[in-house]
Amino acid sequence: MFDPFLLFDQLVSSIVSKAYSVLEFIQRNFRELSRECFVVLYKSLVRPNLEYANTVWAPRRMCDIEKIENVQMKATKLIRGSSGRSYEGRLRVLQLPTLRYRQLRGDMIQLYKYVNNKYDTNFSLQMQYKSMLEKRYDTRGHRFKLVPQLCKYDLRKHFLK
Repeated sequence: MFDPFLLFDQLVSSIVSKAYSVLEFIQRNFRELSRECFVVLYKSLVRPNLEYANTVWAPRRMCDIEKIENVQMKATKLIRGSSGRSYEGRLRVLQLPTLRYRQLRGDMIQLYKYVNNKYDTNFSLQMQYKSMLEKRYDTRGHRFKLVPQLCKYDLRKHFLK
């Protein structure tokens, strides 16, 4: 779900509302949560809703990132004895990273897999790397720059035949 400007506002709103409903379910059914119980429930029920396919729709605007992070902020308050701590302190105690950190980590893992040919060879997106033999005088170059491919379309070439 995205709008004509390729923003994912509707998707982010639906994901956040679904995560909040799961949090309410946890809060309603588990009155006193221990740390271990909360971490298991959060990692298995809430976080998959927030992170499903986020390499595709990855939130880039701060308002979307804050909406998603607020879900985890509210979730960490469900644990008894956590009311006096800051958000970062609660995450440290639970040994949970921020959702922004997990998104960046996931992006780096996907890039590593693609660059090191860990994906299937029948992968539909074909990209080429800058050749090591190609000598250009750019100071910021490295072999992992992507080279745009030109379209090889022969319709005009054989038009008058």
